Amino acid sequence: MKVFEFREKTREELIDMLNGLHRELFNLRLRRGAQELPNPLRLRTLRRDIARINTVLQEDESGIKKLLEPKKVATKKVKKGDKRA
Repeated sequence: MKVFEFREKTREELIDMLNGLHRELFNLRLRRGAQELPNPLRLRTLRRDIARINTVLQEDESGIKKLLEPKKVATKKVKKGDKRA
């Protein structure tokens, strides 16, 4: 993925994606020791995507570039005497 695609996501989405990429990288490294990988270049792309996500998260944390804010769920305000909920 490209960096601008990562910047269009929220912090929670990036952290979830980062965890998934780490899991996939771990599984590919295990498989590499036991058998031949169908696409060995996938290891390189995973490492680079992990580095990109870490960079975007660090930029957000330090205030260089802000990520999208999570969408807030709209709630209806109920009047005090109203029985509908």
